[in-house]
Amino acid sequence: QVQLVESGGGLVQPGDSLTLACAASGSTVRDFVIGWFRQTPGREREGVASVCLGGRAYYGDSVKGRFTASRDNAKGTVSLQMNSLEPEDTAVYYCAAGPTCGVLEGSQYSTWGQGTQVTVSS
Repeated sequence: QVQLVESGGGLVQPGDSLTLACAASGSTVRDFVIGWFRQTPGREREGVASVCLGGRAYYGDSVKGRFTASRDNAKGTVSLQMNSLEPEDTAVYYCAAGPTCGVLEGSQYSTWGQGTQVTVSS
């Protein structure tokens, strides 16, 4: 069974950039639609991006134009490039494997990583 691991979180200042990566063990992310989600305590989980098998990505409204999700099949990773970060982007970010590209509803995704913390603060 595939297991997902996120990496790349950290503390950055407003306006900075950060790149997260999602890797798989037990399988390869090449075989799965990968979604990126985020969650802050007290708020509902938010769909950030959904990356199709062919690399096309769909984004949540709050990150369109700032975040870019992509696949690196040679490395077996799916990345989330986050630019112009805002304090409101502070959250635990998760990657998840799912069957249907373009879906930003977490209930459609079956396998989740443990998450990586992103904190945007001056």
